[in-house]
Amino acid sequence: MAAMSHLVLRQEKYKDGGLQVVGVAAHERARTADDARTKLTTWLTKNLPNLNYRIAFDYTQEMNKLWVDPSFPCESPTSFVVHRDGYIAFMGHAMQLDDVLPKVLDGIWRASDGS
Repeated sequence: MAAMSHLVLRQEKYKDGGLQVVGVAAHERARTADDARTKLTTWLTKNLPNLNYRIAFDYTQEMNKLWVDPSFPCESPTSFVVHRDGYIAFMGHAMQLDDVLPKVLDGIWRASDGS
């Protein structure tokens, strides 16, 4: 939950610079997708009442197959920064975004060498 709270702060700080945070709930388990979505909504309402970014819901595990598994052994929870040009600029933990986001938004981040 600390990473999600951190993303709330990053969204607020960098929204005028073009940042759009999108969370993906990809590990929710329940009998049905509707039950899992209800559990997720209840949890978010209780634990993150100030949530200011969208949460996508993936009950099919496609997020894991297409993004998380190929990035292993990236830290969990994993954050992906997708540059406005469409390439992945960063993969890592949300707590590393304080250094990454200003550089990506200013156009000075070089994904190839991590600086």
